[in-house]
Amino acid sequence: MFAAIDRQKMLQRKALTLPAAIEAFLDPLVVIGVLLAAAAHAGDTIGPPYLVLGALAFALTFPGDIGMHEAVRRMLRKVATNWLIFATVLGAFGVASGYIKVFPEQVLLTWLLATPLALAGAHLGARAVLPRVISQSQRSAVIAGVNDIGVRLARQFLFNPYLGTRVLGFFEDRSADRLPTVLPVATRGRLAELATFVKEHHVDAIYLALPMATQPRILALLDDLKDTTASIYFVPDIFVTDLIQGRLDSVSGMPVVAVCETPFTGFNGVVKRCADVVLSLLIMLLLSPVLLAVAIGVRLSSPGPIIFKQRRYGLDGKEILVYKFRSMTTCDNGNEIRQATKNDQRITPFGAFIRRTSLDELPQFLNVLQGRMSIVGPRPHAVAHNETYRKLIKGYMVRHKVKPGITGWAQVNGYRGETETVDKMEKRIEYDLEYLRHWSLGLDLWIIIKTALLVVRDRNAY
Repeated sequence: MFAAIDRQKMLQRKALTLPAAIEAFLDPLVVIGVLLAAAAHAGDTIGPPYLVLGALAFALTFPGDIGMHEAVRRMLRKVATNWLIFATVLGAFGVASGYIKVFPEQVLLTWLLATPLALAGAHLGARAVLPRVISQSQRSAVIAGVNDIGVRLARQFLFNPYLGTRVLGFFEDRSADRLPTVLPVATRGRLAELATFVKEHHVDAIYLALPMATQPRILALLDDLKDTTASIYFVPDIFVTDLIQGRLDSVSGMPVVAVCETPFTGFNGVVKRCADVVLSLLIMLLLSPVLLAVAIGVRLSSPGPIIFKQRRYGLDGKEILVYKFRSMTTCDNGNEIRQATKNDQRITPFGAFIRRTSLDELPQFLNVLQGRMSIVGPRPHAVAHNETYRKLIKGYMVRHKVKPGITGWAQVNGYRGETETVDKMEKRIEYDLEYLRHWSLGLDLWIIIKTALLVVRDRNAY
């Protein structure tokens, strides 16, 4: 029994490659390095207080979450948002504990301003140097199976130089007329010829991208490959599906694969909820005069309630009541709901103003405090719209794996306001699902910043 458990745990081990090590350690080392350099430049003695601060900095920044393969623009955005979160958390701790007074202001100011520049420079430098280092020790590989997952894997190796792998070709039993006409690398033969090719060309790694239904063929192939020294990897064909927070997990030591999961499990859920509560209270406190002014404006603009309540789908597809300042002369909340359109006669003049500036959404911070919504997440749609679009758009209901948000990734990418065609709604859903795949606290902060910048100039809101 213990041997079986040990085998299951071995399945969950991850190899720490050079790029992965750099990704994990680069940010913490740069943050600590800049701190020590700032102290040395100011002539301050590097003693126990700096060791404590360095340990806190390492704990908050390790492991780094910026991948070498990510676009430069995304890398710069992550550097800025990650450092802003770090400085806020550490600064709040320093002020609350009084520990901030131990360090000279010049050192802290230099550290605050120089670190993001140093981080960006370090990442750009690593991206320039690392491919040359990796190229000196590239591994050779072959892929068994010409299918969607095999072709996708080959392209990953081809276009990501940080993986350090050169694919020599595919092996496949099907005839050439049954294969895609354009492949990233050539086919080298049938599966029966794979072991011989591996030995003759000293291949370092073999990736089995064969369907699970062909288990006898896979077992026979593995028997043939036992006479080689190549590393063997199995690429499950479940990964051809659209994974949401896909990862390897375990149930009492038994490995399971998450295919569709919320990003807010465990500690991530606690972080998300704490950020929602703190930011909502802060925003409502700062904007309390604005809330009062808008409420008075709505009351004077037309007869009807100040707050409009509408049924929406929330977490796990359960109905919730969402609050908004009323901006129309009607309060549609039935089975047939018409989206607001440009020059909609139902919208009052004051309503048009608060919709354009997103002031009508402010009461939803109460929904956040109630736990029904988050500040950032997929925008909640009316129940009537959900029942329509869930039948038309594949994966539509997956967006309900998380709480709906006041703002979202789709809204800051141009899909705010009316979605008068199915194509526009499909694009909105694509962005919602991308948010679920790539969520981080830094991404939430970036969306909040972009929302604030877009509010005054968004033409899609009416």
